[in-house]
Amino acid sequence: MTLKEQLTADMKTAMKEREAGKLRLSVIRLVRGAIRQQEIDGKKELTDEDVLGVIAKEVKSRRDSIEEFKKGNRQDLVDQNEAEIKILEGYLPEQMGEDEIRKLVAEAIEKVGATTPKDMGKVMKEIMPKTKGRADGKVVNTIVRELLAK
Repeated sequence: MTLKEQLTADMKTAMKEREAGKLRLSVIRLVRGAIRQQEIDGKKELTDEDVLGVIAKEVKSRRDSIEEFKKGNRQDLVDQNEAEIKILEGYLPEQMGEDEIRKLVAEAIEKVGATTPKDMGKVMKEIMPKTKGRADGKVVNTIVRELLAK
């Protein structure tokens, strides 16, 4: 079953649950809409990897929103976005731990021969395909900066 098929099946389940599935239903509909829009814009059917990218982008946008809502003292919106993130994370592969990311970054630094923070672009280019959908880009970026600064 593809990820798009899984989203459709989960949407049907959420519809049947009525009140209990309202938030889940709205989140799934939003993601399916974003996927459909990507397909229309790119004029091609998205693969599971592409769908994961769309879901990861939705999670990232909600995390960014949470920061802004915290600054504005809008706890109700913070809670709603956190609940939506939990639903979306159910479709993403298990997230990598910091130790695992550090190990991959160290290998990438060694592979490209990076020695200074100026080589960050080379390292990021090497590491991002390996962590796509499994690690937050901000976390990876921070670890790369940290290891290159040593």
